[in-house]
Amino acid sequence: MIGSGYVGLVTGACFAELGNKVICVDNDAGKIKALKKGLMPIYEPGLEEMVKANVKSGRLSFTTDIRSATKKSTVIFIAVGTPPRENGEADLSSIEEVTRIVAQAMRSGAYHLIVEKSTVPIETGAWIEYTMHLFRNKKASFDVACNPEFLREGSAIEDFLNPDRIVIGVSSKKAKAILTELYHPIKAPLVVTDVKSAELIKHASNSFLATKISFINALSNICDKTGADISKVSEGMGLDKRIGRTFLNAGIGFGGFCFPKDLSAFIRLSEKIGYDFGLLKEVEKINEEQKSFVIKKIEESLWNLTGKIITVLGLSFKPDTDDIRFSPAIDIARKLQKSGVKIKAYDPHAMKKAREVLKGATFCKSPYEAAKGSDCILVATEWNEFKELDLKRIKKSMRQPLFIDGRNACDPAQMKKL
Repeated sequence: MIGSGYVGLVTGACFAELGNKVICVDNDAGKIKALKKGLMPIYEPGLEEMVKANVKSGRLSFTTDIRSATKKSTVIFIAVGTPPRENGEADLSSIEEVTRIVAQAMRSGAYHLIVEKSTVPIETGAWIEYTMHLFRNKKASFDVACNPEFLREGSAIEDFLNPDRIVIGVSSKKAKAILTELYHPIKAPLVVTDVKSAELIKHASNSFLATKISFINALSNICDKTGADISKVSEGMGLDKRIGRTFLNAGIGFGGFCFPKDLSAFIRLSEKIGYDFGLLKEVEKINEEQKSFVIKKIEESLWNLTGKIITVLGLSFKPDTDDIRFSPAIDIARKLQKSGVKIKAYDPHAMKKAREVLKGATFCKSPYEAAKGSDCILVATEWNEFKELDLKRIKKSMRQPLFIDGRNACDPAQMKKL
């Protein structure tokens, strides 16, 4: 498993849990050193216990040496980062570099199955195959496959072990047989297709879900202006089996490393092949406008922003993770700071990472400490902890009793009574 981030580490630990011998590789020596000591680089429920148990059993190990891991492995998953470039395209340079090293490290007479696990644009598999042929040991053989991940941060282990579906894109019977056997212990529909279709399934899935979120967020603004209840509108829509209830929770916008990045990459890919995917451009636009809508609401309620103290509760892009990449909470806090606002913040797990990017903010030990002396509280992530706050205590400690529930985590009737 080359790449030991959110996807690689969870996937590697879960494959080990299923009885396979897994080597997790990463070029970050500090991360590998910490993992060998049982220290997790990310917060994911259940991950630490699973990693420690499988290291103890001898099924899971960690290294920085791609060449050594390649020589010992039959199946090689590439799960390295594909961050967005300035134009929105995915940066695939790490995938190219890893592919070249793997090709050069293959043993004579050996067979390796190279599997894309990172989210990549269509035709990446063809480029991996080209690079493998260019640099490979000529006495070794290989296949390239695509096995997109559908893990949600905060429930990644459950998503791996009990998925809605497993997608494998293959170009040979041997590759299909290996991946089918690997996933045999997991009871879920298996979609077997060609490599390009598998690549497209991941981008299409994330873009569709992002569309669903932007639609309900746009609808929430209509509700806000008319006095309708977005939670009831969502419920009424979601009971239609053709629509479904999931991803119809209105809020301040979607974040994380998948939806914004994959949406942007899919838009750029479409442009590259000559199709203007205007629908997805609007989805992206609505998501950005939602953050501005929240700031405008705060400003209208406080008169002026300069010199005000605003408390941001929740910094991760969603609950049950410490991931702050593309987090709406961070974006909103930064924009408020530019307007002269002093930010106080609290998050159960994301403050260590937030300190590195949200300069000048005051990070607090509890939501109550964060609320003290504040002119406004913004709930930016719907951690369960925030749904159980002593709101009377919160109100009493604030300078002005303004509470902006950016995730509809609290009961509006109860808030009005207070």
